[in-house]
Amino acid sequence: MISPQHKLRSLAELKRERAGWRDRGLTVVMVNGAFDVLHVGHLRYLEAAKQHGDILFVAVNSDLSVRTSKGPQRPILPEHERVEILSHLWMIDRLVLFDTKSVDSVLNVIQPEFHAKGTDYTVDTVPERDAVLAYGGSTVICGDLKDHATTDLIATIIERFAPKHRE
Repeated sequence: MISPQHKLRSLAELKRERAGWRDRGLTVVMVNGAFDVLHVGHLRYLEAAKQHGDILFVAVNSDLSVRTSKGPQRPILPEHERVEILSHLWMIDRLVLFDTKSVDSVLNVIQPEFHAKGTDYTVDTVPERDAVLAYGGSTVICGDLKDHATTDLIATIIERFAPKHRE
């Protein structure tokens, strides 16, 4: 059996692989996110992003990065479990973990042709847009309408399964 970690790379390893992809004329698409409690919106986003190129790699927020951006109670699933789940998805070719609040450093090293973001953004509101433009890449918006969110899923679980107060 192939290890679920077989798609996970360090940034240095990914940089070496990227050079080979470039030499072969392959188009690289990058997405990023926490992917904490994977849901159908994530799957639709990843599948749509894959349609923009030959190689899809996912920069996954580390536990530290998720806590920094989403608060001390997140992530729900630790980074090694999120990476394991993602590694089993057909459309993902490579994964990398990053610790920073912004994914700009990963973008600057790998320089994918496309940086894909979900429909909760427009091309003009993507925080990393300037970094992508600086090396000559393009930002694309893909996936279904943003009516799926981990935060909303957590709220639904709490609402449905919290003990009811008796009066």
